[in-house]
Amino acid sequence: MQTFPSVPRTFSAPRFEQPPKIIAMGDSLVYGYGDPVGGGWVERLRRLWMEQDGPVLYNLGVRGDRVSQVSERLEGEFRQRGELRNRTPDCLILSVGVNDSPRLGRPDGRNFTEFSLFNRQIEELLDQARALCPVLFVGMAPVNEARMPFLDCFYFNHEDQYRYKEAAKTACESRRIPYLDIFELWQSRGSDWIGEHLKEDGLHPNVAGYKSLGDDVWNWLALHQTIHALGTVCYRHN
Repeated sequence: MQTFPSVPRTFSAPRFEQPPKIIAMGDSLVYGYGDPVGGGWVERLRRLWMEQDGPVLYNLGVRGDRVSQVSERLEGEFRQRGELRNRTPDCLILSVGVNDSPRLGRPDGRNFTEFSLFNRQIEELLDQARALCPVLFVGMAPVNEARMPFLDCFYFNHEDQYRYKEAAKTACESRRIPYLDIFELWQSRGSDWIGEHLKEDGLHPNVAGYKSLGDDVWNWLALHQTIHALGTVCYRHN
């Protein structure tokens, strides 16, 4: 049984004649790397919805993916998960961008994805996604800078993370795509809290971190509003 905090009754998950199909796409934080207990925040949400006869959720996270790689596989993955004839998924949750932000080789090296290129790519990804279905975006979690470099090569840092997440947030806001700012939310809890919720690698959440991330997503009002809107559409068409 999952232990997500409760949300107001008004926003509890409705029951569906044909459950909406939702796909979560992104990087290792979508995949759930680092959580051998709960499988990550997407898996925790998937199990909870199964218990509630809620939406069907597919985890399409790939470790190391950047925005360009998610964009390359987006439509193909989307078209394969409608389950029923002539159906496609009803909603897409994106969470990507942290792997674009690190400095390569040294703390002042070039960013893995140059910032102006990232701006173009995130806008293209959001436009591509929005043309398929309603979209939600879960932002990146802050790293533990003291643990860098990751894999002796990638220098993640908060300054670059902030720039990249702000670019994604701004692009979402201009398209009226709900954005959950995990970076700011976790930063508000303090550096000690962040350190306790990340693995030794300083990049991936640990079990406690994924549980907190799952709680943050579950308590996100936009998620429940979107699910209810999908439920209305589902009943209208069935």
